Amino acid sequence: MTHAAPLTLAAALAVAGAAPALAAERWYTPEQVARGGPLYQQHCASCHRPDASGTPDWRTPGPDGKYPPPPLDGSAHTWHHPLFILQRTVRLGGERLGGVMPGFADQLSAGDIDAILAWVQSRWSDETYDRWVEISRRSSKSLTPAD
Repeated sequence: MTHAAPLTLAAALAVAGAAPALAAERWYTPEQVARGGPLYQQHCASCHRPDASGTPDWRTPGPDGKYPPPPLDGSAHTWHHPLFILQRTVRLGGERLGGVMPGFADQLSAGDIDAILAWVQSRWSDETYDRWVEISRRSSKSLTPAD
């Protein structure tokens, strides 16, 4: 099976256009969302919940000092991160950032990761997505993708 290359931040911003994003201008396709749903349920739902609502008290570290899985539905901080950081977090995990999420580089292709992120972002309101695009646009001026 052939998988698409990961979408770069520049490509995501080009799809979003110069104006604030509208639902029709999201970087992903309906096919990616449809493919991402089952992948999310298989790899992510056990920690982030099937509806992406995450751990209710996600801002408070557990007894081990690690942060629990946050919501991915647009109600937590996921939308604060540009696409390449979201891709990297799924690929490498969040343990190095104080969380408990393992990396999925050995289990998911770049296309799988993009499909999962498409499914997650499809749950975001247009307002949340618009804010994400704006943050991503600003970040692209000061950050370069690096692993």
